[in-house]
Amino acid sequence: IARLWDYLRFHLVTLWLGLRLPRPKVILAPSPPLTVGIIAWLLACWHRVSFVYNVQEIYPDVAVQLGMLRNRAVIGVLAALERFIYARAHKITVISEWFRRNLLEKGVPPDKLVVIPNFVDTDFMYPRARQNDFAQQQHLLDKFVIQYAGNIGLTQDFETILAAATLLQDQPDIQFVLVGDGARREWLAGQLAQGLYPNVCLLPYLPRSVIPDLYATADVCLVPLKAGTASQTFPSKIYTIMAAGRAVIATAEPETELAWVVEQAKSGWVVTPGLAADLAAAVRQAYQQRATLNAYGSAGRAYVVAHHSRQAVAEQYAQLLQVLTR
Repeated sequence: IARLWDYLRFHLVTLWLGLRLPRPKVILAPSPPLTVGIIAWLLACWHRVSFVYNVQEIYPDVAVQLGMLRNRAVIGVLAALERFIYARAHKITVISEWFRRNLLEKGVPPDKLVVIPNFVDTDFMYPRARQNDFAQQQHLLDKFVIQYAGNIGLTQDFETILAAATLLQDQPDIQFVLVGDGARREWLAGQLAQGLYPNVCLLPYLPRSVIPDLYATADVCLVPLKAGTASQTFPSKIYTIMAAGRAVIATAEPETELAWVVEQAKSGWVVTPGLAADLAAAVRQAYQQRATLNAYGSAGRAYVVAHHSRQAVAEQYAQLLQVLTR
């Protein structure tokens, strides 16, 4: 309810501001929420310009997959709204080839779809020393750190992380570090408060200036998607992990964009979602083969510099917007 209220306020303010601004040449509308597309369409009609709808997550599919939406009538309304926006957008940018395929199956014309991935600031995020102030402050200098940093939300599988951490308690050097905030942070804090997970610690969101050292402290970073969600959402944090030169363990089905990226970049492991034993086994392998982690990190860094730097992605958007404003 709180999030819906935030969305409503955001839409009202942006619509009011958009109507008052000088006429733009083009409107770029990133989602979610899905309703951003409605505001973009209204402003595009008012200013008589084109609008580009940028799909970061596919709704309502992801909400249905997570069980957040069960009412058939509500799902039908959202699906109709989705079709309405796709039909009226002049171009639709999607962050992965898998998203493009999804929208093609929904009947979106192929000439309307453009794949432009998200970027990472490779100048700000780059490999740094494992021995740093953050690692020292958190008493992690002598630990093998398995880290998750980001949204503590509904698409991340924290149950499997906790179960894997339990299986790894025989290795006191292995420490899970979870950093961030979100809809499930209170639940996660409650689980840790029971004292059953001495090898797991939870930290709040940190200032941006600390983030490079945060990632540098990790030996391996996690991208822990729940089963079935990797086809409707793509965690762009994978690019941040690679830019930082860190190995990754991702939980995703084999035929998904996330699994494909990790395998293409040769930056780590992909394990089946929801299987704590598989996740624990991947962590043990990383722990036992620490000499290979630098190679995974270097390969990931090279991949994002070539394909997902700010400059590379900005050039793709510039080309698209120039075509629409001629």
